[in-house]
This record gives sequence, structure tokens and C-alpha cells, in this order.
Amino acid sequence: MGTFFRRSTVLVAVALIAWIAAANAAIAAPAKAIQKPDFTKGDPIPEGATHDWNLGATGMRGWIYSNQMSTEDARQILVTKVDQGSPADGTLAIGDVLLGVAGKPFEFDPRVEFGRALTAAEADGGSLSLVRWRDGTTETVTVAVPVLGPYSATAPYDCPKSKRILEQGCEAIAARIASPASKPNPITRSLNALALLASGNTTYLPLVKKEAEWAADYSATSFQTWYYAYVIMLLSEYVMETGDDSVMPGLRRLALEAANGQSIVGSWGHKFAGDDGRLVGYGMMNAPGVPLTISLILAKKAGVSDPKLDRAIERSARLLRFYVGKGSVPYGDHDPWIQTHEDNGKNGMAAVMFNLLGESDAVEFFSRMSVASHGNERDYGHTGNFCCIAWALLGVAQAGPSATGAWMKEYGSWYFDMARRPDGTFVHQGGEPMTRPDAYANWDVTGAYLLAYAMPLKKIALTGKVPNCVPPIDDTVADRLIDDGRGWTRRDQKSFYDSLTTDQLIERLRSWSPVVRGRAAEALARRKDDVIDRLIGMVQADNPFTRYGACQAIEMQRQRGEAAVPALLDAFTSGDDLWLRILAARALAGIGEPAKVAIPAMLERLTKTDPERDPRGMEQRYLSNTLFANGRGLLGKSLDGVDRDHLYSAVRAGLQNQDGRARSAYVTVYDNLSFEELKPLLPAIHRAVVEPSPSGIMFADGIRLAGLNLLAKHHVREGLDAGMQYAKKQNHWGSQKRIPTIMTAIQSYGTHAQAVIPQLEQLADVLEKGEPGFPKPLSLQKAKNVRETIEQIKASSETPPLISLKG
Repeated sequence: MGTFFRRSTVLVAVALIAWIAAANAAIAAPAKAIQKPDFTKGDPIPEGATHDWNLGATGMRGWIYSNQMSTEDARQILVTKVDQGSPADGTLAIGDVLLGVAGKPFEFDPRVEFGRALTAAEADGGSLSLVRWRDGTTETVTVAVPVLGPYSATAPYDCPKSKRILEQGCEAIAARIASPASKPNPITRSLNALALLASGNTTYLPLVKKEAEWAADYSATSFQTWYYAYVIMLLSEYVMETGDDSVMPGLRRLALEAANGQSIVGSWGHKFAGDDGRLVGYGMMNAPGVPLTISLILAKKAGVSDPKLDRAIERSARLLRFYVGKGSVPYGDHDPWIQTHEDNGKNGMAAVMFNLLGESDAVEFFSRMSVASHGNERDYGHTGNFCCIAWALLGVAQAGPSATGAWMKEYGSWYFDMARRPDGTFVHQGGEPMTRPDAYANWDVTGAYLLAYAMPLKKIALTGKVPNCVPPIDDTVADRLIDDGRGWTRRDQKSFYDSLTTDQLIERLRSWSPVVRGRAAEALARRKDDVIDRLIGMVQADNPFTRYGACQAIEMQRQRGEAAVPALLDAFTSGDDLWLRILAARALAGIGEPAKVAIPAMLERLTKTDPERDPRGMEQRYLSNTLFANGRGLLGKSLDGVDRDHLYSAVRAGLQNQDGRARSAYVTVYDNLSFEELKPLLPAIHRAVVEPSPSGIMFADGIRLAGLNLLAKHHVREGLDAGMQYAKKQNHWGSQKRIPTIMTAIQSYGTHAQAVIPQLEQLADVLEKGEPGFPKPLSLQKAKNVRETIEQIKASSETPPLISLKG
């Protein structure tokens, strides 16, 4: 990467490297909840609470009290900045306190109330009336903002205001691109150029061509997945819109690098996968992975033809299809996320991605999840909510103009207007970080916002040139989806649902939304009402959503759900609904002891695979945890009375699951069987040590270490070489903690371990030179441990008898 981008790239990288714990601890937000100040009494901004908000086209910024990223407890806005020559200049000043709008004090959330007043002022008259406190005096003042007209009922479609915002923003982007002082990071640079392309204004094409030429030469050695995704999008859209094939060599190079960097299960992490097809660090991340899949689909549409590209697209789509109908696309290779209707923008991304593939069921689900996500749900995202906002309206738009209009009316209009500056550019708003710094602070996000406003033009694939593959929803459905997203904030996740009657909660268990069902199930579990008979009837209903909701609720009823065991067992053993079987199994595990009659059926099911409908063994993954997870699995504490042949078959199958967390559930089997009982499993245990799981990287070492310790404890000959290979080739992440355990296992072989001393010495030499992408002090720490092990092996006089797997 050239010097032009080094500074911005380093800033992004520093913010994104979540695994550098020490750095995060040094600069993270305060661990304690901050106290709400009263600025009219001279209170200062609390120490460490530095985040302020852009206050729209007024030219001001203001600090607002935030509790778990929610500003609803605040009633004041402290003015922290006023741009010279801006509409607020001369009327407001730094240190002023805003107490209300339109002559009334703030009543429920000053950020929302200010934003809505700003939107109203821009719609008609341009007079923004504010209640200002200054030096002990409270009075009403007026800021004159430009009149842009109202948002239409289907904004940004058929919306003159949206059109004006797009035009003004593109003019600002063009000026920035032409300025040699502009040094954006690769993501925002690509999005800004895409916005110009999406505007349909041909006068911008020379500037877009310049950006495409930059993109064609782009390369990176770290965080390739994040940057390549948006760079490839720009190149692909540029080629499709202009027909300029001069950048095709660069596009093909980048697309194939990305395809070849995919893991063997179809995922990406911060970086591309290693030579063995496994990810490094803490593994799979969908925030870069889904946009990267979009970019590969666009590259294919732009003319890049290669079987490797096709395979990468299908692998990723196969992975993401699992979440359809089940929950938000999660952080990585995890369960569907059902706490909120969006998880850092990945549902919006998925809606766009599956529309490009023409998969209507997925588009319908993810677009509806996007519509239902608004308010405080959108304020949060891992390392910042940039993706949650950037992909919001693109995802919502897949459901049609009624959906965008309803979402804009509820949330997008005031939020977008607050983020827009007087010159038409947009700034990342973010929020007061809960745990770590906002990775996107100070980002110019103009292009990301303008893509939403460009949707009506349908000039590029991302903004609608590829027709929606699902029919648009109507106003009634749109309003209902918006309502599904109400009643939740990070600060108060329970009050609204707890205020509903039991009948209302039961009705919400029938919802299409797994989030609504989950919130209703939790609320039912918090009260003492006896609802089991009603839930049993719902398990047997025809509607799949009703059956899902009943299972979710029974799981949370715990042992109160004992009477539901027969109905759940029937749901688990009959029919071909994969998700119902999984939810029924979870409910049985939640009930606990009374549900153990289901164990034989669950063990039998665990051994079966369905490459066509369940290619990644997700049912097996869930069953591994519901049966064997420590503390909550039906067999996690004891294997008494379990048929050993059935158990062995299940364990052998589960130890080959793709997911490291699922494999690690079987540690309890190692703990709960005698060595004599474990002997038939030793080949499978050994294999699980030497062949690490291809996914769930962060959790993959639990079963490997447990298996290695077991082999070493009983001096299984093959365990010595397994330990040596494990020591030489493992994920760097956390390896400084694993090496001592591995060395202890090797050392336990006594004089037999002398055979691997040359390999240990070679390993120590490698570690002392430092490992790429890993802190040198930790490598030296590992090297020291290896050297000490060598000396202990040399000094050992013990020669324990060995047994062999072959014997």
C-alpha cells in the first residue's frame, strides 16, 4: 500500500484489531456508568466521556448524556462546537446548553427531539426554534437552516428532498476527490466514488475513472477482507456502468485473491485464510465476509469468470442461508443472533447479497429484519455502528418504497439529517462507546449515506439496477414491521414486554420475527403464570412460527416445562423441519432431568448427516451442545445409563463437526468415562487433536488440549507426535497460554520424548526469531518454555510403558 493511504489504514487497523487487549484497555471508555451532569449548574462533561454528536446542518456539535448508548435519559445538549459561518454561528456558542425545542423542554430524548425538529424546519420555513440556556438565562432562539422540503411518504423514492441531498452531497464528494489534501481510507474512498457513479451524473465520470484506476492497483497485506470488499465493489460497478475494461486485470486479480483467501467452510476473517484453508486470529467475521461476497457476485456480473470465484460465492451463500428465518447474521460462526433485529448491518448486507443472487426467501426475511431494526438497535455495532447505518436503507429498500418510507419516518429521517453537515457531507455519528473506542470516529461517511438517497435512480447494482426479486410490501405490513422493532433499548430491555398481558405475549410467540418471539419467551419466563398447556398446544400447531415460538418459550420455562416433553419429543422425531428439531432439542435440554427420555433419539440423530439440506452439520452442532455441553447439556454431568454403542457412534460423529465449539462440548465425555470405556474412542480422540476444526477457530483448542492431555496421561504412543505437531502448527491467538500445556504433555513421555528434541529445538529457533503478526515478547515467552522443556526431557530418567492406537 502506498504512503497515500498508510496513515488512514493504520488508524482503521488499530481500531479494528479487537484482540490487542492491552491497547483496548488503555483507551477504552470508562468501565463505570457515567453520572448524568447538569450543565446549568456548572457540571463538567464526565471524565472519559468524550463523544459528542453532529447537530445536522446547524453547524454545531453537542454532548448528550448516554446510558448504554441510549440518550433517552438526557434532557440537555451541551454545545461543544460551532462552525464559523454556519447557520448557528452568532446565535449559539460553545458552552451554551440546549434545553428544548419549539419553546418546550425536552421530554423523552433530546437527540431524537432535536433531530425531528431539524427535519421539520428543513421541510418548511427553515426556522429551528431552540430553548437556549446561557449564563443563567433561559430564552428561545432561532437558527435558520436551508429549506429542503419534506421527506415523502416513500422516501427516498419520489422524494424531492432526497434528490437535493444526493445532489448536494455528490458536489461535496467531487470537490474532496479533486483535492490533493483528501486522504480517505479505502472503504470510504470506494463508497464515495460509488455514490458519484450511482448519481447518474456523467460529469463525475472522469473523477470516478480516476478512483477506479486507483482501485485497480490496490493491494493490502492486512485487513484485506475489509478493504478488498469495497474496492472490488467499486471496480465491478464501474466496469458494468461504463464498459471500461482497462481496469479488468486489477478487478480479476483482486477478486481471485479474495476467492482464494476464503476458508474451506466459506468464511473470511480479518485476513485471508492460511494455506491449510483455516482462518487465523479468532476466526470467522461476517462484517467483512458478507460485503466481500457481494463484491465477488458483482465481479462475476462484471465479467470475471473463474470456477474459484463461483465456488467462493456458493460457499459463502451456503453458510449464510442457514440464518434465513432464524435470526440476524451473527458476528462469526455463531448461533443466529436474536437479541435485536440487526447485528451491525449484516442483515442489510445479506438482503442486498441474496437479491443479487435472486433468492427470494432470504431477501424477504433479511429485508424485513432490516425494517424492524431502528432506534437504539441501530446505535450499536461492534467497534462502532458504521456498518449498521451504511447498510440500513439498502437492506430496507429490498422490501420496497413503503418499507423505506416507514423506516425513514420512524428513524432514518431525523438520524440522517442529524449526521448531515451544512456543506452536504455526512459524518459518522456513532455513540459513547460501551467497551472500546469507536473504530470509525471522524470518518467521512458521505458516500455511504448517499447510496441510500440514490436508490430511486437505480443506476448501479447496489442501488437497485438489479430488480428486487420479492414483491414490495404495502403500508400496513411496513407499519407492522416497524412496530415489531419497538419496546427495546439497551438500557431497558424488559419493561415493555413485562407490561404486556400473558395473552399478548402468547400472541407474540406466533410472530414471524425470531426476535419478537425471543423477547416474549423471556418475559413469560419472568412471570409465574402457568402457560405450559397452552405452549404444548402451540408445539402441535400447523404454523411453523407458532411452533418455533412455543419451543423458544418452553426452553426458558426450564423444569416447569416437564409436561411438554412428549410434544417436544414428537416434534424432534417427526417431520423434516430442521429448525423445529433444533429448537425442540434446545427446549428439552432446557427442561433438564425430566427430558432425558429423549437422549436415545438425540444420540441417533446426532450421527446422521444431510449434505443436501444441512451441508455444514448445524443440527449436529446444536445437538452436541444440548447433549454434552458442560453444565447445561443433558449428558454434561453424567453418562450413567447411556448405551455405550450409541454414545460412541455419536461422539465419533460429533468430533468431526466443522465447528470447534461443538467439538469442545465432548470434553465432558472424556471427563465422565473411565479410560477403559474411552479406549474404543481413542482413534477419534487422536484425530480430533491432529486435525483441527475448520471453523469456530476461537473455540477449537478446547477439545484438542483435552484430547492431548488424555493421550499423554495414559502414554498413548501417537500422542507424542500429535503434541509435537500441535506445538508447531496452531493458531497464534492465545498460543502463549497453550504452549505450556502442550509442553507438559510432551514432557510426560519421559525418555521417549528425547526423540522429538530436534523438533523442539527447531521450534524454539523459529519462536525466537518472532512469528509474523504475533507480538515478539509472547513468541520469546513461548520459546523460553520450549527450551525449558528440552532441558527437563534431557534430565528425565523415567521411561513409562507406552500403548498404541494400533494395539
